[in-house]
Amino acid sequence: MHEFHARDVEQVYLRCAEGSLEWLYPTGAVIVNLRPNLPSAEGHLRACVKPRPDSRGARLYVERAGALRLLLTEEDQAAGHVRCFSLQEALFVEASARRDISRRITAFQYQLISTHTPAGDQPHSHTASCRPCADDELLMAIYTSDFAVRGSIHHVEEEEEDQASVVVSLSHVYRQKSRVFVSGGGGRGCGRWTGRMKMPRQCGPRAGQGEFLFTGAVRFGEAWLRCAPLYKDFIRLYHAALDKGTNPCHIHTD
Repeated sequence: MHEFHARDVEQVYLRCAEGSLEWLYPTGAVIVNLRPNLPSAEGHLRACVKPRPDSRGARLYVERAGALRLLLTEEDQAAGHVRCFSLQEALFVEASARRDISRRITAFQYQLISTHTPAGDQPHSHTASCRPCADDELLMAIYTSDFAVRGSIHHVEEEEEDQASVVVSLSHVYRQKSRVFVSGGGGRGCGRWTGRMKMPRQCGPRAGQGEFLFTGAVRFGEAWLRCAPLYKDFIRLYHAALDKGTNPCHIHTD
């Protein structure tokens, strides 16, 4: 709650890796400093914010060395745009100049992510650019990603900001951080699983391209694709690493 003079600026310090902020009847400004209890990892982390659809009454900037850069307008917030920034920057939330501030609430979620995940590829987005993953990335992705699943593309839906939402049909779920993929039956990770993930439209996803190993990150409850080799190519790489004794750990490949 911020009920002081319109020129007041308050500072808040948030130390969790993810959370949310709700500012009722915004006036003045609030500086949000993200200070996770992971000092050794700060150089490898970025912060992403996702506004609530009904967020109103303020604009979001990032501040560094006294300079402000606009991050999200009220229109961007209403559209649900997600933006990311460096932890070396503070989030500056400035209330809009209005006489009537009733029924206005500025609210958003935030999440800290590693720069080695898709959000590290683009400074103002949490999607990834289309690029091939190196062999060592592919071998590690199945163990370090938020999700690793085997299946095929069922169909593709285009979205705003050059994003595509890909609906997938899965035969095996090796791991998932949260229930972004749901099962229709089967045991030991097998059976009919379905879900959707997001990727840049420029990657050219299409149905019927074969069976893939999909890996990536979960951001604000949504799956974002990172590495997606053809499953047969991954298995060939995996068995070659087994023969050399360089595979990170074992997976069930039946």
